[in-house]
Amino acid sequence: MIKTPYINIAVTLPVMKSYTYKIPEHLKDSCLPGMRVLVPFGRRRVTGYILSGQKECKGFKAKKIIDILDDHPLFPECEIPFFKWISDYYIHPLGDVIKTALPSGFDRHDVSHVFVTKPGQDCLDDGQLTPGEEQVIEFILKQRSCTLKRLKQNSQNKTINALIRRMEKKDLITVSAVLKKDGAKVKNEKFILYQDVPQISLRMSKKRKQVLEIVKKKEISLTGLRKNIPTAPALIKPLEEAGYIKVIQRQVFRDPLGDPVEPDTPPELTSEQQTVVKKVQDNSGCGFKSYLLSGVTGSGKTEVYMRLVQDVVEKGKTAIVLVPEISLISQTERRFRARFGEKIAVIHSSLTKGELLDQWRKISLKKVSIVIGARSAVFSPFKNIGIIVVDEEHDTSYKQETGLRYNARDLAIVRGKFNDCPVILGSATPSVQSYQNVVLKRFEELKLKTRINRHSLPEITLVDLKKYKDVRGYDRIITPELARGIRACLDKGNQALIFLNRRGFATFPVCMDCGKSLSCKYCDITMTLHKGYNKYQCHLCGFGRSVNVKCPECGSSKIKPLGFGTEKIESMLKAMFPDARLARMDQDSTSRKGAAIKILKSIKNRTVDIIVGTQMLAKGHDFPSITLVGVICADLSLSLPDFRAGERTFQLLAQVAGRAGRGKAIGKVIMQTYNPDHFIIQAARQQDFLEFFQSEVPFRKALMYPPFSRMVQLKISSNNALKAKTFAGNVAKVLKAVIDKDKKQNNMLQILGPIEAPIQRISSKFRWQILVKSTSSKSINEMITSMMDHPKINPASGVRLIVDVDPYSLM
Repeated sequence: MIKTPYINIAVTLPVMKSYTYKIPEHLKDSCLPGMRVLVPFGRRRVTGYILSGQKECKGFKAKKIIDILDDHPLFPECEIPFFKWISDYYIHPLGDVIKTALPSGFDRHDVSHVFVTKPGQDCLDDGQLTPGEEQVIEFILKQRSCTLKRLKQNSQNKTINALIRRMEKKDLITVSAVLKKDGAKVKNEKFILYQDVPQISLRMSKKRKQVLEIVKKKEISLTGLRKNIPTAPALIKPLEEAGYIKVIQRQVFRDPLGDPVEPDTPPELTSEQQTVVKKVQDNSGCGFKSYLLSGVTGSGKTEVYMRLVQDVVEKGKTAIVLVPEISLISQTERRFRARFGEKIAVIHSSLTKGELLDQWRKISLKKVSIVIGARSAVFSPFKNIGIIVVDEEHDTSYKQETGLRYNARDLAIVRGKFNDCPVILGSATPSVQSYQNVVLKRFEELKLKTRINRHSLPEITLVDLKKYKDVRGYDRIITPELARGIRACLDKGNQALIFLNRRGFATFPVCMDCGKSLSCKYCDITMTLHKGYNKYQCHLCGFGRSVNVKCPECGSSKIKPLGFGTEKIESMLKAMFPDARLARMDQDSTSRKGAAIKILKSIKNRTVDIIVGTQMLAKGHDFPSITLVGVICADLSLSLPDFRAGERTFQLLAQVAGRAGRGKAIGKVIMQTYNPDHFIIQAARQQDFLEFFQSEVPFRKALMYPPFSRMVQLKISSNNALKAKTFAGNVAKVLKAVIDKDKKQNNMLQILGPIEAPIQRISSKFRWQILVKSTSSKSINEMITSMMDHPKINPASGVRLIVDVDPYSLM
């Protein structure tokens, strides 16, 4: 409980500092760090988070908080220094950092709503309004609740702002602030308890007797009772009034977990696994330590994680396990639940707001001791953390690309430091960043060199696609070597995985008359034909065109769909292997809730023979019956204008190759490529990470790219091309002026740009970027902060500046 008269609060607004508020007398006994409060901020009311007590308030009169929004803290006090570190490192408002960490829906603030006044209604009825005024009032009346923002967005009138002001003055409408409430709420359930003290006699029907027999044995929820007796809601009221039962309200947790799982028996560890587990356990009393667990695909890393988690849970501590993909969470969660039962909570974006809120409450109320989840699980409100595990640590999914642009892998290391506990980063294909930390002795490497049960790594064959570039038909895409491999795999009763990291049917539609490609109306990229949706679609903004669209340039209807994606590969394979059962797993086929898990189950249960998939299938999955992996084109991401393109290509190829031969049968990989001699393709063929690392590092070092520097990307965007260009130029001038002031930093800092982004326009926004590199974290942070505070850096109307610390995509 806070005993000081003032409190320090972080508000959910784009402001870097925290603010001081006074605690009213009637709320003094209720304030705790980690709770939300409603506070006045200017003319608005917004959500704030209590950080700490404050003894005095100098130089100004502090406003009082309006209300406390929680009955217990949403995050422990020990997590506040972690949030402050994130805010400083990523140069991001503290209140927004905390808001990002919490489940969505925890935000109350004032929203401007528009209401029609009585004079406005009368004028509409009497026909005394101008056409513009009439349109505005009719739109408001059609909505149940009309926000000022929605009114402006739906209006075609370019002078809508001036029109709204005139209508307010004429008292036709009024604009008022309405408090927006939380999007997620605690779920209450009715429970029925038996009472052997009837006050009045009641005729006992067969159904009433049945209710009493069930309730006598144990208290039961109304939902549970309805499963046995569908008419239970109508039956319990007279029984309660007569005194036979008591009905109470109780908070319950929504359960996002899948079907029940049979408890498992821990397998015997291999000698390598035992060595790794013992090494970590022996050092567990030494506090924080970072490990890189580099194990070949199928070497049993998950079992190592489970043994280490079991060790800390038995000591009364908690564990966080991060997994990159939602589809992988299901597999990991089932394995952990089979071992640890009800001690598990799950956090990821596919949960509903209510499910997410309940999982968060279970963690904060200490109902569970293990959290499994995607990147946001790194913020789980645990106090006594014993271990943090980051599986597939190299995966780009750990990087958040909107709002607070954090990397969950890096935050796991930082949280481990704050909690003085070990952190395990696991991968068959570690990131260059993490392996460089091993070289510098910051991380300790743990190795698993062999697969479980001594299964051999798959044999990888390269097929040179240049031999088939002039061939017509299917052979140009699915070469005879791959086709023969698939047929041999099917004949043996095994499964085949065909990998292509490009979705859709045709990726390059071209007009046959003018030669122009069919591009998105709002982005500078070519559209993709999706036969499943029967339309062309932009993969950046979602804009769609009819499959019968005419060329926007010349009006011709002769649009030829060139290129190929997973949809086309699926249709080709259906024609080539009509006896095989096919499934496709990509963003399109898994867009509905539960679809990914359904496909994964069908693979596991062997109700499909050939699986066509994107990178969703490339990592972490364990399917013993897949003996063949076919890579349609290994070079797709190799030539992207991004310094990590080679690293991603190697990781993707090595990971997808690792899906083959995880059972008793020997695996085979057929990798089609236009560059069979490229060092990345060769390293992937040999499954040799060290060869790749030693070839890649000299390039990074020579060009001063991470891990040999810190990098910040400044992204400037605007609907107006000239505004974006001008503002980018101003930012670059300010950055150079900041460097010139401090000559010591001249050699430590590099500024690249401003330059147009590789994709110059997305969602009608023209994009420019500046890269800032430095060998010093402190120097680069100070420089960016100085630039942000500079009076010239005040983004003009319609211009947006985003600071991306440690960017993953330069596109």
